[in-house]
Parts: sequence; structure tokens; C-alpha cells
Amino acid sequence: MKRKERYQFVIDYFSEHMPVAETELEFKDPFQLLVAVILSAQCTDKRVNLTTPSIFARYPDPQTMSKASFDDLFPLIRSISYPNNKTKHLIGMAQMLVRDFNGIVPMTVDELVKLPGVGRKTANVITSVVDSQPNMAVDTHVNRVSKRIGLVPSTATTPLAVEKYLVKNIPRELVHRSHHWLILHGRYVCQARKPKCEECGLREACLYFKKNKLKIPILP
Repeated sequence: MKRKERYQFVIDYFSEHMPVAETELEFKDPFQLLVAVILSAQCTDKRVNLTTPSIFARYPDPQTMSKASFDDLFPLIRSISYPNNKTKHLIGMAQMLVRDFNGIVPMTVDELVKLPGVGRKTANVITSVVDSQPNMAVDTHVNRVSKRIGLVPSTATTPLAVEKYLVKNIPRELVHRSHHWLILHGRYVCQARKPKCEECGLREACLYFKKNKLKIPILP
């Protein structure tokens, strides 16, 4: 199977079996999503969703969070990974939104990455989830799954290289949804240590399965 055919197989499969694919982070507006995504770095969405309600109850918008002190905000996120840095990032992010963007979350990657705690991956998540822009956020799941299947060559060694390869080969109108397809597949099926190849519908197109199929028991 050529790579173009592999992409089409994967797109067709997910379009049928996962027509609705969305972030598992819980939010009500772009600001809440931005807070949640910043907190989610090297942390599970489940933990973030347990943490954000108390944050949003006290700091529902950039204006209120911009006035928070470190000692006020830190106790609310201490259960999250790297709470010291993330507390500083959230306060700095809110202050910049108020000062430079009139309290409105910008919708371009170039503007978003100026905010404390926001890198390209976070900016791609915000713009793709909120505005359905054709931006691909590459996290560990997207990186692992895309290379295992064979959508991206192993020579793509940086998140940006993986991003560019996926965006080039996925139809523009499907890029924002494909991001969630790959993340959710990596989270629940193509897991890092023990991929569930026996229940995966992408076996026919997957290079990892082709290489390891003699070692993998397949369910009828």
C-alpha cells in the first residue's frame, strides 16, 4: 500500500467509525480552553477536568485571572504537573490578554505563541478546536500513531516536521478533525506500551502491524 492509499484508508476508517471527534477537555469558551490546554501539558485530560471547575469558578475570565496572585492561584492547580510554572504562565497569559488583546483570545498561531505558556502545539489546538482552522497539534499520541501507521516517515524527527507532513497529506477541511482522530486512537487503542492491535481497525494499512503481526494475537 502506497502512502497516499494509506492516508485514504485511515481517513475513510475514521470518517465512518469516529465521525464526531472532539477534545476531551471541558470548557465553555476560548479562554477556558486556553487555560485547560496550558494545564494539560504532560498531564492527563482527566486530571485537568477535575481541576479546572474550581479555577473557572474563581477566575472565569482574563480580567479576574490577571489580578490573581501566585499564592491565590497555586493551591487550585497544585495537583497538576509543574504547578509552579503553570501558575506563573496562567497569570502572565491573562495579563497579556488584558493588556495586548482587549481580553480576547486571539485566533492566529503567531499571536497565540506570544502568550506565556503557549507554544505552537497549544496554539494549534486553540485555533483548530475553536475556529476549525487546518492546524495540526502534534503531541506524543499524534507523533506515535502517525509514525506507527506509516503516515509519517521516521525521519520526521521534530513535532514541526510531523505537523507539516500530516497537513500536506490530509485534506484541508479534515485537518482539525484528524488531530482528534489520532489523539483518541493513540489514547485508547494504539497505546505506547501495549498497542491493542487485536482490536484495531487500521491493521490493513498499518506498517507497525505488518512488521509485528506474527507476534500479535488477533481476535475473531
